[in-house]
Amino acid sequence: MPRDVDPRLLRGFVAAAEELHFTRAAARLYIAQQALSRDVRRLEHTLGTPLFVRTTRQVELTADGERLLPLARRVLGAHEELAAAFGTAAGPRPLLVDLNTDGPSTGRAVLERARELAPHCELMARFESGLTHAAAEIAAGRLDVAFGYADGLEPALRARLARRPVRYEPLAVLLPDGHPLAGRDAVPLDALAGETVYAGAGNPRTLEWTGLARELFAGRDIRLAPPAPVAVGKEEFRRVMAKTRNPVLVTVDFVDLPGCEKRPLTGPVPLSPLSMVWRKGFTHPGLDALRAAAGELAAERGWLDPPAGSWTPARLTPGPGGG
Repeated sequence: MPRDVDPRLLRGFVAAAEELHFTRAAARLYIAQQALSRDVRRLEHTLGTPLFVRTTRQVELTADGERLLPLARRVLGAHEELAAAFGTAAGPRPLLVDLNTDGPSTGRAVLERARELAPHCELMARFESGLTHAAAEIAAGRLDVAFGYADGLEPALRARLARRPVRYEPLAVLLPDGHPLAGRDAVPLDALAGETVYAGAGNPRTLEWTGLARELFAGRDIRLAPPAPVAVGKEEFRRVMAKTRNPVLVTVDFVDLPGCEKRPLTGPVPLSPLSMVWRKGFTHPGLDALRAAAGELAAERGWLDPPAGSWTPARLTPGPGGG
């Protein structure tokens, strides 16, 4: 029975076991496919048993591979916990927190409060633009925490994450200057009938957001705008919006842009259930601070008290998250 197994080999095994595709698993780990195959063969030799059945069409786990997978996840989780506790002599390693965009947001408010609660921790902001992409980065170990509509993620990805509900975020519409609805203080959903509204269609990073919009627009004669070039940065976003002239579905905290007017949506008020997500089994004092900050802000600002008669997506999973 082996006494020592290199965590790198287990990490490669877990990626291959979850993807069941060596090319995708290697890309996820940022290594060559040949290196991943070599590591898996080394692990099989160390354990004295085959872990995968490979054919020209598919990859499957053997019975021993199935048996190893939960054990390997626990070992890697313990290594993450150890690294978080003793990453450097000065304290735990930096925690990477995705805020989606560089501007005002619920995630930004939680991060700033967490920095006050844990000044000894380095909480580093990242801007991955979309929970679908950020969640995959978390599962791969390249990111630690993100915020977004977790119920809109694919079930297999969602199952690998722990989460905490943070806020029911009211939605708004961003209108180009001169749009007939821009003169209103708020825009009833019925007033968008016949409009074509952009909600990230075609952007693989924001599938959860597009799915929420599709559900909100259904039966209201609001068309989902076709894919547009993915704009990176405020100036490019404003330029593409001015060119297409399509309203854009956003949250009420979305950054104000020149040449655009942001108006809250009403009748009913549509809400996006925002959660904080992280890898199951992951521990870090910065994560503890983020969870505490989210709880404090939600209680202070009523973030988890949706107004009566508001709209939420049908896929919303009730009850608190965590883990």
